Amino acid sequence: MTQQITTHARHGDERQSGNALHEEATSLAETQTDWARLEAMTDEEALQNALDDPDSQPLTPELRSRLRRVPNPKAIRLAMGLSQEAFARRFEIAVGTLRDWEQGAHVPDSAAKAYLRVIEADPDAVVEALARGRRGHISHSG
Repeated sequence: MTQQITTHARHGDERQSGNALHEEATSLAETQTDWARLEAMTDEEALQNALDDPDSQPLTPELRSRLRRVPNPKAIRLAMGLSQEAFARRFEIAVGTLRDWEQGAHVPDSAAKAYLRVIEADPDAVVEALARGRRGHISHSG
């Protein structure tokens, strides 16, 4: 794809939008994919095909142990027995943001992931800390 971008930039100095590049790459992938062959593969053949691809290797136990679990906002909320609105209100998260996370439209950023982990670990402490903050008893360290 980089080569295509360079080519387009050289010819007439035109730049493609991200959507146009995505559409072109998708179209290229569709025309170069032998879908009939893929659909005819058994599960075993598909697995072996994936294992033979150096860019598609399964995670080793060592690599898997180093991965950090992404908190699942919906699972956290459901474990507390709360609606989206109640969870959002309790933890001061915009309900639209929570919906986007739960539907996979957006992924929480690193600060939100950390916040969700804290909520999951000790929701009562988070509620208490938020209440103290609303009352103006914020301690300043430094």
